[in-house]
Amino acid sequence: MPTSHDLKGLTKFLGRDEWRDCFEEVFDDHLGPVLDDDGMEFEDLAEILGDSWAMTLWGCAFEDFLTQDFDVGGVNIVDEYLKRRGWKEGAQAKAYMKALRTSIMSLYEVSDVVPGKSLVARDLLRGGDPITVSEGTATKTLKQWDKVAARIVPVMGKNLFAGGLLPFTPQATEILFDGLRGIFEKKGVKKLPVFKNEDLQTVASMFTLSWLFDTLGRVLETPLLKNAEGDDIMFHDVRFPLSSGTTQKDIAVRLTAIPGMLQQNPKFWNWLEDEPKGGRKTKHSDALSLDTTMDNGLRVLGNVELKGCFLHLSANSDTRADKGTALIRQALGDLLGMPETKIETVEQLMAERPTRDRGRKSTDIPLEIAEQVVHEFMDRQYRGTLDQPVDMLGNKTPRQAVKTPAGRQKVAEWLKYLENQSAKRADPEDPIATYSFEWMWRELGVHDLRH
Repeated sequence: MPTSHDLKGLTKFLGRDEWRDCFEEVFDDHLGPVLDDDGMEFEDLAEILGDSWAMTLWGCAFEDFLTQDFDVGGVNIVDEYLKRRGWKEGAQAKAYMKALRTSIMSLYEVSDVVPGKSLVARDLLRGGDPITVSEGTATKTLKQWDKVAARIVPVMGKNLFAGGLLPFTPQATEILFDGLRGIFEKKGVKKLPVFKNEDLQTVASMFTLSWLFDTLGRVLETPLLKNAEGDDIMFHDVRFPLSSGTTQKDIAVRLTAIPGMLQQNPKFWNWLEDEPKGGRKTKHSDALSLDTTMDNGLRVLGNVELKGCFLHLSANSDTRADKGTALIRQALGDLLGMPETKIETVEQLMAERPTRDRGRKSTDIPLEIAEQVVHEFMDRQYRGTLDQPVDMLGNKTPRQAVKTPAGRQKVAEWLKYLENQSAKRADPEDPIATYSFEWMWRELGVHDLRH
């Protein structure tokens, strides 16, 4: 007997002539604007995003189709199918189809996730009380404050997610909100209205398109990675062998004498630029800058480290590696032999990371000590952030933003974003993943919005 989520009979019924054209209309509403603009076929989406996501998108269109009435056949395919073929379906399957028939796509914020069991979903568009959803699969990947576009359907006393569930990034959420403002002529309104079911039923395709525009943008437009000089990021490890009879102490004395070499410990130096270049940006406006600066504003050009019988220079571009090599050879001369250089691209480094992680040995530092150190560092960092301008808050400090009702809402969204990103660490025991933001909510006086 079919399970509660088994729609094979209904999808087969979709092949009937009177329903095929109707479904194509709905399918085109959901995917046509993307496929037509980019000259793609649906099969191309499967190649780009994978079969699983392609079928999820198809499911979003299909579930929307199940809610609509047409001037053909029995008006609605679910009603017509159950009338003609309902005797073949079990009680749960029929209840699921009937629930889909009247379902509404909306955007939900997730909280109180119990992996493999349930979560609480708060409707960001219609308001109302949060809903407990029985969910086994999605709860294994969803984190606190994640946002998802989904249909929640009541089946046999439980609330379930329908199959067309799409995780929404902050960017996808903004695309959706902008689209909804435009459709409902609310462009001049900063805060979206509370939507009614009939409003959302007419714009179900907006959820699919918002997710798709955001996802394809990230997949197809891999950003350039540059350093401050505009050079392509290429990780260099320049390894100098110590000459016979040379000690690490000999190397350390000469290294420290090089202008810009800041010693951090007996075997490690930060190589800094000569003077801070405040406000300097990369030469490419569409590139992501991958650089580190010290507290004094000086940019780190590379690192130098003593490891056994070798001195290692690390830099993130050809230009920096060449300049650093010249500085070291000029200062240390006969203390070092000819260097060997290993170069890795960003793609190579990312491809090797899973292998490296699997082969990593456990740290000598006890987890509870590492956690204490990291948490104390994050406390200091975030306490300073409370008095610094934040982009998500309109370049206001969190303490300034909470002085207005609209600002309090923005601060709550910002805190949820911080928590969400922290919780998404691959290792659930990672000290960053276990960090509690509770104190920030209370300090800023917005704990009542943490729901």
